[in-house]
Amino acid sequence: MFAATAACPLLRFRSLPLGCYISPSRSYRQRRPIDCIRVLAMAGSSTSAAPHRHTNRLASEHSPYLLQHAHNPVDWYPWGEEAFENARKRNVPIFLSIGYSTCHWCHVMEVESFENKEIAKMLNEWFVSIKVDREERPDVDKVYMTYVSALYGGGGWPLSVFLSPNLKPLMGGTYFPPDDNYGRPGFKTVLRKVKEAWETKCEMLERGGTLAIEQLSEALSAAAKSTKLSDELAQASLKTCSQQLASSYDPKFGGFGSAPKFPRPVEVCLLLYESKKLMENGRQSEANKNMQMICNTLQCMARGGIHDHIGGGFHRYSVDECWHDTFSITRDTFYASITRDVLDYLRREMIGDAGEIYSAEDADSAEHHGASRKKEGAFYVWTSQEPLRLVRSFIAKLYNAWNLSPLRHAVLFNIPSSDFQVEELLGEYANLFKDHYYIKPSGNCDLSRMSDPHNEFKGKNVLIEREDIPSMASKWGKSVDEYCHIMAECCKKLFDVRSKRPRPHLDDKVIVSWNGLAVSSFARASRILRTEPKGTKYYFPVVGCDPNEYLEVAEKAASFIRRNLYDLSTQRLQHSFRNGPSKAPGFLDDYAFLINGLLDLYEFGGKIDWLSWAIELQATQAREDPSVLLRIKEDHDGAEPSGNSVAAINLIRLSSIISGARSEDYRRTAEHLLAVFEMRLKDQGIAVPLMCCAADMLAVQSRKQVVLVGDKASAEFDDMVAAVFASYDPNRTVIQIDRSSREEMEFWENCNPNIARMAKGTVEDKQAVAHVCQDFVCSPPVTDPDALRALLGKA
Repeated sequence: MFAATAACPLLRFRSLPLGCYISPSRSYRQRRPIDCIRVLAMAGSSTSAAPHRHTNRLASEHSPYLLQHAHNPVDWYPWGEEAFENARKRNVPIFLSIGYSTCHWCHVMEVESFENKEIAKMLNEWFVSIKVDREERPDVDKVYMTYVSALYGGGGWPLSVFLSPNLKPLMGGTYFPPDDNYGRPGFKTVLRKVKEAWETKCEMLERGGTLAIEQLSEALSAAAKSTKLSDELAQASLKTCSQQLASSYDPKFGGFGSAPKFPRPVEVCLLLYESKKLMENGRQSEANKNMQMICNTLQCMARGGIHDHIGGGFHRYSVDECWHDTFSITRDTFYASITRDVLDYLRREMIGDAGEIYSAEDADSAEHHGASRKKEGAFYVWTSQEPLRLVRSFIAKLYNAWNLSPLRHAVLFNIPSSDFQVEELLGEYANLFKDHYYIKPSGNCDLSRMSDPHNEFKGKNVLIEREDIPSMASKWGKSVDEYCHIMAECCKKLFDVRSKRPRPHLDDKVIVSWNGLAVSSFARASRILRTEPKGTKYYFPVVGCDPNEYLEVAEKAASFIRRNLYDLSTQRLQHSFRNGPSKAPGFLDDYAFLINGLLDLYEFGGKIDWLSWAIELQATQAREDPSVLLRIKEDHDGAEPSGNSVAAINLIRLSSIISGARSEDYRRTAEHLLAVFEMRLKDQGIAVPLMCCAADMLAVQSRKQVVLVGDKASAEFDDMVAAVFASYDPNRTVIQIDRSSREEMEFWENCNPNIARMAKGTVEDKQAVAHVCQDFVCSPPVTDPDALRALLGKA
């Protein structure tokens, strides 16, 4: 507990445990019924052309989240010196509200409080109010989220923090209802108490805020006690983390820990990494245990409600890298199909005309056109037809007299047309479809008390597969292929109907870090999926495209970032783009994730430009923003990996590509970076699974190098590249060289003369030749894809 709260107990308010909440160990969301709320015009839903009564400074911003608040009666400022100066000039506290455009409870607090004229008047007279999009300024969010989480053991969004004019935190919370309720203070009460405390105890509050930041800085700052980790700790952290994951594994529903669960891809990444290591050391039974946990977890995710069975993709997070890496080990096309499912969703819904990849779709949408209220999940849930039969019977009696179409009936009687048409659309297969996806007249969110604790989806159905397809096909007396064709036909019909529903709001902001992650996944899939068996069949919503199309998506996204968010003169990134670059500089995650994506673009695609740019970016450090009080060493691999974990792996990969002094420098930097987190790896490795992998990678004496030399445009070369990636190996570096390219040869002569000599010494009468090297020894040149697969498949 910090002195700030001890010194001023009247400011120790606890906001309601609502919104997107973060616990010390796991992210989860809690909800409570809201009385008499009409959640209107959420996420830019209004189509009215009427002039707005209020317009504030946010109207000139680019962020969709800030623009959602541009017509609140609150006199909002964006984060910046204008707001800070005004607070200092008026000597009033700052109210900082942080959220994001697709956050359900951010929308709720807007409607309840920020559109409330009484509350707006209090905020405008007593405070300087600042709105921050956490996706646009993750650095600001991290500082104050850390403060609130340290005070109360958890945090979430919307994040509500009161600051002094010099940006020291005074008090914070998450969602506040407008009025006192549930035995907790409402937002109006909080505002009055903060105003009173500032007027009577200003100096004490500022001292408390300063002390809080100092204590946080001391607790969270990281300094290396040595220059490198011991090999023993590197190996122990990997093993310990794996054991901790195994002890929390849920064999019934997959995943790790108890409900509610959110995908954490790094957990699967660590188990995949350790499985490969165990296989190489002849410990196949232990590797099989890991693979069983991985496969069951991924299969449960694919069959569950988190997966959009109609349109593809996963709600909240997509974790496609886990899928295609698992395919490369198991050779089970189920995992390849889910990889395509995710990537095809992104291609269809989340990519702009210039190749940029957007941020997110909202959780909320209107149930039907003309609805005055949005509901969470409305676009994705379905109603069984049985409850509508009585209504349909009544409508049928009026049909001839009114001469109305079924769609007109649905609108007239406020029945969503999609619900009205389900049975008619599926016809003879309606019962099969309902059985497959556990659709019931009363709704299917009843599998556990955690499924729908507040009856938000009463009478609704979230599509869930309780049995696998072979079992269901057998039950209905059909072959697997016939059954899959029927299900695909049904899904396509429902997809077409669903597309007529009001769509969730799209946050079309382009974030460098997230684009970097997507670039990596598309690039990797483009080659790994080349190894799918010939004749593999694809079923809707999977498109079944040539995997090379995924590489084109990755290259277009990377090109967009380079054109629009990279300054060639300074070699620096900007963090995001919407109608132009944001004011925020690139952060650690932006550099680390983009470099990772560019390295994958080179290794899987072969263009030397991407490798050159990755090297440039690695040499660049983001410019620090003086308005951010606290610089925190990110040491948690969550839904997204820690920037430090990815940065360490980038350095290890680069040290294997480049030779000489730069290679040694990359390795020393990786050693020092991991040494900074020595205690974290030793005591809480489960918090940083990907960093545990990085530590083990660094302990590997010599990474395997596969050098492919030949004509990159030839089919033979392409087949050899596919052969390389037919097997999973996280400790492998792939170098592609076209000896006829002067640019490439000059690059390697400057960056790794050994590779240049190898290319020059390769026979010229072959379109593709592979050299496999490890421990300073290279195998004889290989020119046949099958021979290369066999060579790389050896432990």
